[in-house]
Amino acid sequence: MTLALRLAAKGQGTTSPNPMVGALVVRQGKIIGRGFHLRPGTPHAEILALQQAGKGARGAILYVTLEPCCHLDKRTPPCVPEILRSGIRRVVAAMQDPNPSVKGKGAAALRRAGLSVTVGVARSEVEALNKAYCHWMKSGRPYVTLKAGMTLDGKLATATGESRWITGGASRNEVHQLRGCVDAVLTGVNTVLADNPALTARTGPRLDTVAPRQPLRIVVDSSLRTPLKARILTQQNKAKTMIATTAAASAGRRSNMKKKGIEILILPAMKGRVSLPALLRELGRRGILSLLVEGGSELNAAMVTAKLVDHVRLYIAPLLLGGHNAKGLIGGDSPVQLASAIPLHHMVLRPLGDDVVVEGEL
Repeated sequence: MTLALRLAAKGQGTTSPNPMVGALVVRQGKIIGRGFHLRPGTPHAEILALQQAGKGARGAILYVTLEPCCHLDKRTPPCVPEILRSGIRRVVAAMQDPNPSVKGKGAAALRRAGLSVTVGVARSEVEALNKAYCHWMKSGRPYVTLKAGMTLDGKLATATGESRWITGGASRNEVHQLRGCVDAVLTGVNTVLADNPALTARTGPRLDTVAPRQPLRIVVDSSLRTPLKARILTQQNKAKTMIATTAAASAGRRSNMKKKGIEILILPAMKGRVSLPALLRELGRRGILSLLVEGGSELNAAMVTAKLVDHVRLYIAPLLLGGHNAKGLIGGDSPVQLASAIPLHHMVLRPLGDDVVVEGEL
């Protein structure tokens, strides 16, 4: 199953909104077929492994990281009938598919046909790999990672807004890799006005080459203050941009944005600002499984306060900035009591160049 898990991970960044799945066909202790799901609309891992195994699959064991599918509401044929036709005698699956269309039905269909089925081998490892998919299936919204580059004393920028570059080159390279693996990146209009970021995933020694796969870039902008010449509105042929706004935005500004190919999403307002819960519900409805938040103090505070952040990844530079007017990681008002602080769970620390990365679940 460890080998099947490694195969599944090869689909990272390309399978959404499908899960990452790897499969192996084993006969008499030897691997005779292997496969992994690459992208929606392409054959599932089980099918590829069975095709490679050919007639040798008869009487063999199929190891797969996710319960085989049995439903028809998708672009590819269900896997269960193909498994039965292949002559496989036993199926070992790492986890049950949380998709209600499958969820135990695939395993039940195999058992009814007389196959031996085991579910739960290396389950926690596979659930960790597909945490965005599992979260989306259970909650209907994307798995949200709040990312920030900051000083050792928790500052994102100086009092004048200068933030380039707090962290080192190794951290910046990893962030671009992270962007290439998520479905969407979210920022606020204040960050657009202050930093004018492109928020594309880039590669190369100087990070000047646009990567083949790009996340959807989303700006939260309740009154459409984003400049028409902002970098985040460019390169629409390679990286799409959506602006989440409210009915308060002028019709003229909306029209000008649409002429540039920008999607305008009108959402309910909460205290004059875009409703973030409504935004995440809409993204989930559109099949956005993973969302990376790259905003400033106020957007970070709004996301955390609304309990919409699932994971944090902080790149901490060995710098002390100080100053009560410098921009901190989370804006807004501080809680009165320390007991109201938000704890991180399953925290991991690791060095990265001269920086330290801290990750944890909320």
